[in-house]
Amino acid sequence: MVDRLVNSEANARRIAMVENCFGSSGQPLAEQGRVLVGEGVLTKMCRKKPKARQFFLFNDILVYGNIVINKKKYNKQHVIPLEEVKLESLKDEGQYRNGWLIRTASKSFAVYAATATEKEEWMAHIEKCIEDLLRKSGKQPPSEHAAVWVPDNEAAICMHCKKTQFTVLNRRHHCRKCGSVVCGPCSSKRWVLRGQSDKPLRVCLQCYDDLTRERARVPPLAQPAAHTPHTAAVKSALDTAGSGGDSSADDDSDDDDDRAPADHSHDEPKFYGDGEKTEETNNHSSKETK
Repeated sequence: MVDRLVNSEANARRIAMVENCFGSSGQPLAEQGRVLVGEGVLTKMCRKKPKARQFFLFNDILVYGNIVINKKKYNKQHVIPLEEVKLESLKDEGQYRNGWLIRTASKSFAVYAATATEKEEWMAHIEKCIEDLLRKSGKQPPSEHAAVWVPDNEAAICMHCKKTQFTVLNRRHHCRKCGSVVCGPCSSKRWVLRGQSDKPLRVCLQCYDDLTRERARVPPLAQPAAHTPHTAAVKSALDTAGSGGDSSADDDSDDDDDRAPADHSHDEPKFYGDGEKTEETNNHSSKETK
């Protein structure tokens, strides 16, 4: 079905509508061979709290953004190549139901659908797109993925020292290696995590020790020079971050400047599959009846 929709006028119109909804804040999405497979609202687990996000599934990328005006305007566009994605189903727990993890080398996060059926539909369509992409490219799925950040409200005290209580002055930070919520002193080290950034990132003391031991076991010739933790770049990053700032928000930009849509009603996700009549099919049928 995807192959049949590649050159359809209906597909081109849908992609153009997505581009228009993001406006100048988004990047162009129309490319040769790209198909909009489905769209809908999912609840994304953000750093501070779960928030509704509009998702668009294409045959090669997954796009999501903040909802400014439902079905009319979105911002903070994020584009994720599907070749880098791995899905992992989550068990229902309390109020968090119908969820799964979207894992990539640079960022991983949890999303939740409104119903079990919608979760099944989303995961099946995403998995099918990933499978088709990898089969056509001959590539292997990535073996390493970024940690999923623990939400702020799940940690009243530092998850490393188990002592520091978070207050207005003692702010929360996230270890980029394990995703734990930690205090400033317990995350004072930096390390270059290649899949996430070329710059040194905040890591907790436990992960720093683990990375240091792992580095010691690797032959010197195989070690990237940028992994040296005590460099001028690291000092600059530490000075910029400061002891009182919370750098966690820097890597979770869609968690900021959030405006809830005026319409909170739930619309089921829409997938453009074999059950849908394309414009070409409708035109062909109408010609036959004349």
